[in-house]
Amino acid sequence: MSGEEKKGGARRHHAESGSFGARRLSASQGGGRGESLSHPHAAFDPFARITIEEVYPELDGGRYPVKRIVGDPFEVWADIFRDGHDRIRAVVKYRHEEGPWQESPFTHFDNDRWVARFSLDRIGLWRYTIEAWTDRHESWCEELEKKRAAGQDVAPELLEGRALVAAAERNATAADLPRIEEVLRAFDEGDGEEGARLLASPELRELMERAFPREDPVRYEKELEIVVDREKARFAAWYEMFPRSQGNVPGQSASFEDCIARLPEIAELGFDVVYLVPIHPIGRVNRKGRNNSPHGVEGDPGSPYAIGSVEGGHRAVHRELGALSDFRRFVAAASRLGIEVALDFAVQCAPDHPWIRAHPEWFRFRADGTVQYAENPPKKYEDIVNVEFYNSDWEGLWRELRGVVLYWVEHGIRIFRVDNPHTKPLPFWEWLIREVKAVAPETLFLAEAFTRPKKMRALAKAGFSLSYTYFTWRTTKEELTEYLTELTQSWMREYFRPNFFTNTPDILSPFLQQGGRPAFRIRLVLAATLSPVYGIYNGFELCENAALPDSEEYENSEKYEYKVWDWNREGNIKEDIRVVNRFRRDNPALQQFLELRFLPCDNRNILAYVKRSLDRSNTVIVVVSLDPHHAQEGEVALPLAELGLREDEEFLLEEAFAGRLYTLRGARRRFLLDPEENPALLFRVVVA
Repeated sequence: MSGEEKKGGARRHHAESGSFGARRLSASQGGGRGESLSHPHAAFDPFARITIEEVYPELDGGRYPVKRIVGDPFEVWADIFRDGHDRIRAVVKYRHEEGPWQESPFTHFDNDRWVARFSLDRIGLWRYTIEAWTDRHESWCEELEKKRAAGQDVAPELLEGRALVAAAERNATAADLPRIEEVLRAFDEGDGEEGARLLASPELRELMERAFPREDPVRYEKELEIVVDREKARFAAWYEMFPRSQGNVPGQSASFEDCIARLPEIAELGFDVVYLVPIHPIGRVNRKGRNNSPHGVEGDPGSPYAIGSVEGGHRAVHRELGALSDFRRFVAAASRLGIEVALDFAVQCAPDHPWIRAHPEWFRFRADGTVQYAENPPKKYEDIVNVEFYNSDWEGLWRELRGVVLYWVEHGIRIFRVDNPHTKPLPFWEWLIREVKAVAPETLFLAEAFTRPKKMRALAKAGFSLSYTYFTWRTTKEELTEYLTELTQSWMREYFRPNFFTNTPDILSPFLQQGGRPAFRIRLVLAATLSPVYGIYNGFELCENAALPDSEEYENSEKYEYKVWDWNREGNIKEDIRVVNRFRRDNPALQQFLELRFLPCDNRNILAYVKRSLDRSNTVIVVVSLDPHHAQEGEVALPLAELGLREDEEFLLEEAFAGRLYTLRGARRRFLLDPEENPALLFRVVVA
């Protein structure tokens, strides 16, 4: 967001918050005639001469923290001013939750708009606020210069300046005090001209900035927060794995040993997060059959989201997969390959989950005495029971759910994909995520929330590190441009981190169903280059697109049966995935989200965009067809001016899929994209 946007865009947000602005640090003065002054606003202060307002970033009046990644520079913008002509100074005061307060100075931008910067060098929760004060010495220097320029007698002003310097003695550090004393001696021994030079010298002005007491100090009334996460919250490639489908024996569950055997290929494809659907025991009561049949038969494994049985609940591992020790070996094997394991946290139970017998008060029972299973009419989930978050023992339930997450944290898990968080109370998530991060601040939470926009945004504000998005259903140029502009240019950029999943076990989009292999290649490139965090669900690499009629559900879904995959099946796009993930790793421009700009193209079926690294050392240009059925050709306007190139200057583009280097000249370039041969082009701008 530009300086101008920060100046103007934050104003609307701040005005909506109804903030008064700043509060005084002390108020010892009286009311004048012995009677107190009154004002209807409780924050009114007759001695607060400095105003601090339009602070950016400040999310929902400071109710929620903004988000950043460790190592990021952090900018704070504010309008800061006072009455009269006196000069002011200001600092941003900031601290990590486990460290002392530090300060960084504001510099003037324009029109009473100021900016300060500091670095976020630790993960965890940070706080910041603003303090401003009148700079009496700098005000004196400015007034002195004006009077001398006008030829006026400045002898009284010089005495006032000396008094200011003398006042700084009480506040000076041991390192600064000798220089202050030296200036005072030289002033007393010199003439007026020398005195003016000494008292207004750049060296003394810098020293006085440190040593002179802060006069009329005002502090912003709020301490704002920043959640600082590790790098994987910004850049990662996810691979969703059904553990029981990683083997090669039909009709039989795979084990963690089989999952370990698959890890080298997943790493070689370039994925660094493997996300497992629930690994817990599966309930037997009302167990679902193939294709979501409400009546399972002997041998049906049931849905892994029907969690819990007599064998255990959310802290147990399904015995068909192995023991807890086998799971730990899987986590260790993944770590050796540079892969982190993410677990599914689904707050729901099978009807035979141990909690229902031990804590019936945590659940809802119908009039006939049976436990209420989950419903979303016309859908029914007879194999699933939801907890009641506000039951008579709600605190016990909340503590138990926190204990579940921390149990898996103890076993090496630091990423949780949360199932359907939008159907649970926001206060619970805000509490749980803060509680877990207080113990393990490196923990990340991904919200699987395909729900209404405001609820998705609310979950991100409540603490979720990442979120699923509407990307799955954005397929046209207009839809993608509008959605990405919202994500990168609105206030969402401060707190909402998207994870662009191409597909999920529940969602096989019409585009993938109808577009064949080219559709999978197109969506791969879009997901992996538009967002620095993206994911695929296993089977995507095989272009699996068999769906139930009039549905986004997979036919013969592995949610309800054992599956054996041929991971080298003809027509797979594994080479595309390797190229794309390698291109992402090699180009910092694709490792951040916000520096995205769409490029003009005269074909509505071609999307072109440029991404640049924050230091501008790396630039990537992507040209991708949105039509999986027909060849498309269009002219793209390349951003030569942004790259510092003249219209007649030659430049080089290196294309990732073909591995070719192109020498070009001019801003306009025609591209032909064939759905079978090259539905997308990935260019790196080569700097000579």
